[in-house]
Amino acid sequence: MTWKKLRNTVFYLHQYIGLFVGLVLVIVGLTGSLLVFEQDFDHFAIAQQYGQITPQQVQVSPESVMNTIKTKYAARSDLHLFRIYLPDTPSSPYVGQLSTTNDQRTEVFLNPYTGKIIGERISDKTLIGTLLSLHYSLMSGETGTRIVGIAAFFMCVLTITGLVLWPGWRKLIAGFKIKLNAHPKRANFDIHKVAGIIAVVFLFFTGFTGFCWNFGGFTEPIIYAVTFTPKPSELVSKPIPGKSTLNLTEQLKIADAALPGAVTKSIYFPGKPEDALQIRMKLPQENIEYGNSNVYLDQYSGKVLRVDNGLKLSLGDRVLNSFVPLHYGTFWGLPSRILYVFVGLAPLILFITGFVMWRYRYQAKTRKSDRSIELSNLRRN
Repeated sequence: MTWKKLRNTVFYLHQYIGLFVGLVLVIVGLTGSLLVFEQDFDHFAIAQQYGQITPQQVQVSPESVMNTIKTKYAARSDLHLFRIYLPDTPSSPYVGQLSTTNDQRTEVFLNPYTGKIIGERISDKTLIGTLLSLHYSLMSGETGTRIVGIAAFFMCVLTITGLVLWPGWRKLIAGFKIKLNAHPKRANFDIHKVAGIIAVVFLFFTGFTGFCWNFGGFTEPIIYAVTFTPKPSELVSKPIPGKSTLNLTEQLKIADAALPGAVTKSIYFPGKPEDALQIRMKLPQENIEYGNSNVYLDQYSGKVLRVDNGLKLSLGDRVLNSFVPLHYGTFWGLPSRILYVFVGLAPLILFITGFVMWRYRYQAKTRKSDRSIELSNLRRN
């Protein structure tokens, strides 16, 4: 196959994939732009809705918070407490998350100094929750999750084909030049090529990580395999006849001893009697907000089942953990987060300019076809 034929094949692939998944990518990109500062907006909204928390000297224990939440929702057998976030600042609340069998989540906020519940909300019914559902699954459940995952995969293909087609390979300056005073057709093309090349790397990584997350059951084993990393074994708690689970305060002490110097950020409660208790922690040297360190404990005996030191993870786990900063744009702090606001706008710009380019070509082909018919008719006459 000659280079010209290969390029034409790549061009048609790029063009029709863009038209096919463009609208989905526009929705995902725009919601992604709005979610870049999700945590900041959410913390502000919580403080405005439930009031400011005045820092004091002593906070109540996570076990006390757990008991308060369980007592509050004791009559709701459909709700399961699956996670508690510890306060990340002196003026932040404890956040308990409960889920139903259909995965609807309820968040409960507690004053960390008095232990009293200050508010609650259904996560899916908040603005942030709606945006997340739209971004992750088009608000269409498992089917939407798969559609978005497939669109994310095609976005990776679009970035690769777009990179192949970029005119800057022939002349670098031409690849970054926009002639706004030229014919609209040329100006439109210039905007498309420049927006594409500026955002190409970031669009590839957001697409790749989104695809891997939405098809995690398929992609995770592959990542562990290609990095020659053994997949972590399933951790199991062993129920002890006549004995209930070990109290949470003791479990947290064991976790602290297992990973000295780390700060507990959140607690994941077992969903089944044989599941392990997961305590997520952050070492001082870790940059990610909630840390990548974990201690897994037998919920009955307190035995340490596994310790994941965030600074000494396997290659496979490091690759999987890198998805968070690459997808959310937190790898350079505030500058990269601001950059990702504009990266999220790129699919809209590329879809509009790409559609305009397709229209110009379609109209040109139509005119050419009409002229051919006219000439054919003239010859017959």
